Amino acid sequence: MSKKNEVSRRTLWSIILLSFSGELAWAVENQYFNVFIYQELAPEPLFVSLMVGITAAVSTFTTILMGTLSDVKGKRKPFLLVGYIFWTITTAIFPLAGYLRPVWLGVTIAILFDSIMSFFGATANDAALNAYVTDVTTLENRGKVGSVKEIMFLLGVLVVYGAGGPLIELFDIYIFFYIVAIIVGIIGIPGALLTPEPDLSPSNLSYWESIKTTYTKEALFKNKNFFKILVSTGLWGIAFNVFFPYVLIYLDTDLNIDIGLASILIFIALLVSIILAFPVGKLVDKIGRKQVALLAVLIESVALFLFALSGKNVLFLAITSIFWVFAMLSYNIASRTWLKDLYPEEKRGQFHGFYLFFNVFLGMTIGPFIGGVVARAFGSDYVNEYGVPGYTPSMWVFIFAAILMLLALIPLISAKESKER
Repeated sequence: MSKKNEVSRRTLWSIILLSFSGELAWAVENQYFNVFIYQELAPEPLFVSLMVGITAAVSTFTTILMGTLSDVKGKRKPFLLVGYIFWTITTAIFPLAGYLRPVWLGVTIAILFDSIMSFFGATANDAALNAYVTDVTTLENRGKVGSVKEIMFLLGVLVVYGAGGPLIELFDIYIFFYIVAIIVGIIGIPGALLTPEPDLSPSNLSYWESIKTTYTKEALFKNKNFFKILVSTGLWGIAFNVFFPYVLIYLDTDLNIDIGLASILIFIALLVSIILAFPVGKLVDKIGRKQVALLAVLIESVALFLFALSGKNVLFLAITSIFWVFAMLSYNIASRTWLKDLYPEEKRGQFHGFYLFFNVFLGMTIGPFIGGVVARAFGSDYVNEYGVPGYTPSMWVFIFAAILMLLALIPLISAKESKER
């Protein structure tokens, strides 16, 4: 790699620290916030779907609006620093909702706290950090740097799955959230302080002009390949979130696998994927984003179908988990790198918000709703330790997800990579 294409050590370390702490917070929010609602308030899948959908909307529109502000100001560091400080605080206050009764009040406040946390997380991580990574990378190294960020995502999830179950059993789920909040602050805030401000100039457009000029016919046509990839990530996100919010719940309540062992199963899959992440990033830079993305969709679909058929066989569950987690990693590196190649230079923060709209907002509103409906239709009756009735998920959420996943192939087939490659 030529000198001009190298990322400085300080920049790389700031990306590592910010990515790890942020992904740690998101991993807890994506899985254990759901478990908290299920176990501490009510075992109702649609409550989980509601919280996931609302917070996905908050994250998406926060990224578009705060990303635009970051673009217009030509600054990333202040958004990172303020975001990570308040992200730490809001992660810690979430479990307070568990003390509230009646159940509807506890659920409402839990969703409110999760939404506030999502606002600051989206400002810091989704808007500022993702735009920053695009600012400091090139077409030649973006896949490799993207794989480093993806490794931090997997490492954050790995720590949560590996340590989450044992910590909850050793203490309780409330103390677990406080521990996570402290770690996020200890790592994320110094990471923000370490970050060099990229060489950006304030935009010549006003805030609202920057948003308005994105939605012209000319702009949409100019960025047609970008939007084709977005449609694919949206279809992927919908299929992925049909099953993902219910993974631990399924293993725990449907298969009666202890939550500690369930966490270890996912831990193993994540560990294998972390080892393979950097080679995947190099492959994305070498053979192209499109080929890796197409193959990843196919692997994900097959792996989910086989995971559903594994039943209580722990070995098969572990093997199939490795494949669907690895496919997730590969698709994320390929599609996100591809999108970053196509971001307009003056609108990088805002355009990552469009990725969130398709992948997160559509994915995390439509997907969990489908998953919740499937769980109610095919799941079994379940009563939690407080005597509140509800439903378990079932293998069918994974089968439905496997089928829907194949739709993500359609827009990828005609999408083209950057002409600069």
